[in-house]
Amino acid sequence: MTLENLGLNESALEFINLDDLQGLELGRVIVEHKERYIVQTVDGSYQAEITGSLRYSAESRADFPAVGDWVKISVLDEDSAIIIEVLPRFSSLERQAVGRSGDTQIIASNVDTAFIVQAVGHDFNLNRLERYLAISHSASITPVIVLSKIDLIPSDELEKLKTQIHNRIPNVPVLAISNETEAGYDELKDLLKRGQSYCVLGSSGVGKSSLTNNLLHNAKMEVSDISSSTSKGRHTTSHRELIILPEGGIIIDTPGMRELGIASEAGGIEQTFDQITELTRNCKFNDCTHTEEVGCAVLEALESGELDAASFENYHKLMREQAHFSSTIAERREKDKKMGKLYKRIQQEKYNKRK
Repeated sequence: MTLENLGLNESALEFINLDDLQGLELGRVIVEHKERYIVQTVDGSYQAEITGSLRYSAESRADFPAVGDWVKISVLDEDSAIIIEVLPRFSSLERQAVGRSGDTQIIASNVDTAFIVQAVGHDFNLNRLERYLAISHSASITPVIVLSKIDLIPSDELEKLKTQIHNRIPNVPVLAISNETEAGYDELKDLLKRGQSYCVLGSSGVGKSSLTNNLLHNAKMEVSDISSSTSKGRHTTSHRELIILPEGGIIIDTPGMRELGIASEAGGIEQTFDQITELTRNCKFNDCTHTEEVGCAVLEALESGELDAASFENYHKLMREQAHFSSTIAERREKDKKMGKLYKRIQQEKYNKRK
């Protein structure tokens, strides 16, 4: 095992100083499950927990270790260790935390490429593809669209789906694979490079775990078919896991996510809808909302048919969602600030009484 096998590449080395470990070991989080972690190092893997100080200093859930993180650990014995520090991430794939307003959840970190998987049947949804693309672009992660289960439809139907994607999302590569016959896998494997980290994203039952198993040449990940009664995928992968592939490269399998809220203002939406972004430069007003203004280049393109109406509607939906999340974060920060002042005042009053 080497650090390169674990995915240490030039992108990661911009944030990691190998000469500054201070007697600690460098490792990578390969499994996260309810605040317990497995960390892989050059010498072996360890069951790990975080220090109390790391827990106390965390401002949000995003400050806790996530699968893909590089961490400094103190080894306790041959099986266990303590995570002392989470090193800066060169990329962080995030979504809105489910059930926690104004908070984010790290899906995976230090990822180079995201394979966005959709099954060609029930799951095919261009709006959802654009959502995944926006989240990947926000994290500066290169997206690749993977159409799975192509053995279930005729080749002419597959070509129609590819055309739909190309017309609406022209600048993202599209691969078509079958996990049953492994058609398309040669093209997929050509993308995998030693020292690079990849994650697999998509809804439940679309074939993410089967894809991982085929790349591993075994049945490590539990798989499940789509429910015939509901046409929805059954949850199979229940936690995130980083896996080292035999031909090189790292792959992170993730649970199916039906809720995937936009949680970043890093320009992912603008990059995903680059046609709209280009059109906005020709709008009459700099603060154009592209809803009703005279001289709006976006609305003119929509009216002429140059711009796809469904894509335009999805763009506005994601922008509204992003704006709402940003305002929620601002409200939460203001509330935390007030609570911090209240706590300091109470502590000062207690101190004054003791004098």
